[in-house]
Amino acid sequence: MRYIFSGIPPVYEMEEYTPSLTSKVFDRNGKLIHEFSIEKRSMVPLEEIPVDLQNGVVAMEDRDFFKHAGFSVRGIMRALFHDIMTGRAKQGGSTLTQQLSRGVFLTQQKKIIRKIREIVLAVQIEHRFSKPEILQLYLNEIYLGSGAYGVKAAAKRYFDKELDQLTTGEAAMLVGLIPSPGNYNPFANPERAKARRNLVLQVMHEQGYITAEDLEKAKAELLPEKAPATQGDKPGLYFIEHIRRILEPKYGTETLWKGGLNIYTTIDIDQQAVAEEIMNRKLLEFDAVIAKGLGIEIDPNDPEADPRLINQEDVNPEEVQERLEYPRLQGAFMARDVKTGAVRVMVGGRSFSESKFNRATQARRQPGSSFKPYVWMAALQQGYTPATLVKDLPTMFYFDGRNWHTFDENADLYSLDLAAQSFIASKAFNVWVPQNYGGKNDGWITLRRALEKSKNIVAVNLIDAIGARKVIDVARKAGLTASLPAVPALGLGVSVINMDEHLAALTTFANGGIHTDNYYIEKVEDHNGRLLEEHISEERAAFSPQDSYLLINMMKGVVDRGSGASVKVLKRPVAGKTGTTQSHRDMWFVGMTPYTSAAAWMGYDDDTSQEKYHWTGSTTARWWAEIMAEILKDEPADDFTVPEGISFSYVNPNTGRLATPTDPNKFLEAFKKGTAPTSF
Repeated sequence: MRYIFSGIPPVYEMEEYTPSLTSKVFDRNGKLIHEFSIEKRSMVPLEEIPVDLQNGVVAMEDRDFFKHAGFSVRGIMRALFHDIMTGRAKQGGSTLTQQLSRGVFLTQQKKIIRKIREIVLAVQIEHRFSKPEILQLYLNEIYLGSGAYGVKAAAKRYFDKELDQLTTGEAAMLVGLIPSPGNYNPFANPERAKARRNLVLQVMHEQGYITAEDLEKAKAELLPEKAPATQGDKPGLYFIEHIRRILEPKYGTETLWKGGLNIYTTIDIDQQAVAEEIMNRKLLEFDAVIAKGLGIEIDPNDPEADPRLINQEDVNPEEVQERLEYPRLQGAFMARDVKTGAVRVMVGGRSFSESKFNRATQARRQPGSSFKPYVWMAALQQGYTPATLVKDLPTMFYFDGRNWHTFDENADLYSLDLAAQSFIASKAFNVWVPQNYGGKNDGWITLRRALEKSKNIVAVNLIDAIGARKVIDVARKAGLTASLPAVPALGLGVSVINMDEHLAALTTFANGGIHTDNYYIEKVEDHNGRLLEEHISEERAAFSPQDSYLLINMMKGVVDRGSGASVKVLKRPVAGKTGTTQSHRDMWFVGMTPYTSAAAWMGYDDDTSQEKYHWTGSTTARWWAEIMAEILKDEPADDFTVPEGISFSYVNPNTGRLATPTDPNKFLEAFKKGTAPTSF
């Protein structure tokens, strides 16, 4: 007896018993978008479980459930007689309470000693809990196949329904699974499952739980033929994986996957689905262009199309191999709330099942000219205005082994090339002559027009004039943590940064100089609804509202008259900046309204050049705009708020001076009060 009782756990533990539960992830609107689980299981109170399901379980598994004290003498004697006759232990004769005690506390090992412990424990459970409490625990604990524990998870697994939507026939089918879920699985053994369901219905009728009319109606119901679609690449999987990487180290694997957490996130799953569909469709169109150059015809309207899958007839085998190895163009997109930092959309690549690498958070890429706003902010802080004339003239830099220096800025390009010849053969010197995209120089132009035209030479000359350290300081205050070299080429975006960090940093300017970090989780509750954590946005004043507005106002010009002109289709105020790196390896567009900011990137994971296709950041801006047209459709088309301390004056866009009343090219420019030009 001591040996028997020593193996029985204290029954009071069942009062605190928590089975492995599913952690649920919700979007910003409360939609269930994902579940973390080892076992598909949900706990539901007895009153939410259909009466037909309760009655079916009692009828088939333990018709004397409401009469016995935890075990059935007749059932035990029948099972014992069978064991003696067959010479082996057989699991049978168990009441619902015994099955519950075995499922919660004991092993499934078929030994007589375990059966005795099971009976003793069942009696203790009956003494401590009411019949409805025992039935509720049983219905939430029972395994019904296909990874589903409990009737709620099973209803979802087999019928894709909630419990209150189950018909009598469907409830009976679930009851029929209890003895052997594998044998009575409707997807694997439909005829056996149907016969078992009908048996359950017949027994329920015989015991008075359903009428003859209910019996015939339920028997006529069709069984499910295949499991509900699970969607291999449902929207938001990159976001879900990012959530897992945040929460698993914080709460532990056991709690995240078995603790039944309720995780309320910032994502808008409808916007996410739209962004994924549009980005994939546009990138497939670019794939089709590349494929055509390789002699491959694909349908860009077919989402399953792949330029590597080709008709191999009349094609050299070596050429086939070369084409099959050609990589797919990749992309990333991310959108967030300007003020709070709540991330609404995160697309980390074209297919999560194909590549789990998140290009929105894990990839470090060169930002190209999308880095220039940091340079322009540094210039504004040093007293420049949008109308200040800056140098867009050929400039040669040389490195003396310690620092970069400029040659005579008054020399023409021919003279600079001639002067460089004496250094070419010397290993002690490096010579560099930056070029604008397209090779055109405009001489002296305003700071505004230089940003709108994305002038590389102006960016380099600004860094030379104000110092790379001041630009790095601006980038750090904005939120960049990546390594930034103090060299003239910094303004061309030669450093490598993450998209999520770049987006948060540039959004600082749209938020009046106030920085807020990106965040992804609003709150987390345990399975009882107790609050475990809740996000509180932290704001940090990084720049003055006046300087931030001047920069944003110039970035609006990038969309209105510059390299981001394709975004004008949105017909609303948008500030933005394109970015294209050397040899067109990375193509960016980062843009923002007063409420929403977003970044888009496309390129190859292996840095393959796309120069021959003439794709640039302007190309990326086109599909950025198409996505944002959907995201912004319910957002008011407000302009950026003008802070105190800003005045407006009409200037000549070529000279940067005040425009005369009759000037046909006059432009209304913003200035910090007291800094507007005074001469015409």
